Amino acid sequence: MKKSVFVAIILSVLLISPSLTLRHSSLQAYAPVEFTQVAEFSVPDANQGIGVDERYFYAVDNRAIAKYDKKTGELASRWEDPEGGPFIHLDSAAIREGKIYASHSNWRQLPMTSSVEIWDANTMEHIATHSFGRIGPGSFTWLDYHDGYWWGTFANYDRLGPDDQPYGGKTNTTLAKFDGQWNILQTWIFPEDLLEKFELMSNSGGSWGPDGFLYITGHDLGEVYKVEIPDAGSVIEVVETIPLNIRGQGIAWDHHDRGMLYGIIRATDEEEEAGISNRVVVFRSNISRQS
Repeated sequence: MKKSVFVAIILSVLLISPSLTLRHSSLQAYAPVEFTQVAEFSVPDANQGIGVDERYFYAVDNRAIAKYDKKTGELASRWEDPEGGPFIHLDSAAIREGKIYASHSNWRQLPMTSSVEIWDANTMEHIATHSFGRIGPGSFTWLDYHDGYWWGTFANYDRLGPDDQPYGGKTNTTLAKFDGQWNILQTWIFPEDLLEKFELMSNSGGSWGPDGFLYITGHDLGEVYKVEIPDAGSVIEVVETIPLNIRGQGIAWDHHDRGMLYGIIRATDEEEEAGISNRVVVFRSNISRQS
C-alpha cells in the first residue's frame, strides 16, 4: 500500500469517529484497565498508606512505618515515633533512591500544616524533613515522583474540624507539581463529579502508573480513578473509574515489577472486634500487556 493511501485511510477514520481522541501525542487506543488481586497480607500498620520498592512494601500508620518482605509478607523492621514526638498524621510513602518520602499533616488540627518526612529505607532511620507550614493549601495526603518532578495533593474537607470549624472545603483540594526543593510549580483542582465521590472527605492517595497516567483514590470507596493533567486549564481530567478491592486511602504502583499495584484495606470496627486486621492487597493489571 502506498504511504499516501495509508495516510488517507487514517485521516478518514479520525473524521468518521469524532469520539476518538489523541492522548500523549499517540494514535494508540487504550484498553480499559483491569486488575486481578494476586495477594493479601494481614498488616496492622496498613492504616493510612503504602509504598513499595524492589524487595519490600512499607505500610504507613499515623505515627509509624513498617517494612515487610514483598514475597512472604513477613515484617522486616519498623519505625515508630516515640510518645510525645512531633509526628501526627503520616499518610503515604514513596521510595526513591533508597529513601522513604512520606506526606505528613496535623489532621485534624487547625490551622492546617504539612510537611515531607524522609527516612533511610535500609536503616529505617528518620533523616530529614521539609515543612510547608501554613503555606501549603491544605493537608498534604500523598506524594510521588514522576517525569523529573514531585507531585502530591493538598486535601481539604467538607467534614468539620475542631469546634465544628470548616476544614477547608473539598472544592479547595489541590494537586501540586513541585521542583526538587519542594517549591510549588503548578497546581490543579478536581472536577465536581469526582469531588462528589469523596463525600465529606477528599483525595487520600495517588501514584503515577507505568502507562503515564496518574491514579488517585478517595477516602473510603473501593475505586481508583485514572486521571491526567489537562492540555489547557486548571481542572484535572478523569479518564476512567476502576472498581478495586480497597477502601480508599493510599496506593502505590510497583515500579520494579511493571503493572503491579499495592493498596490497603482498613479494617472496620466490627472486623477488628472479630480479630481481622488491616490488610495490604496486591493487584496485577493488564497495563504491562497493553502498553
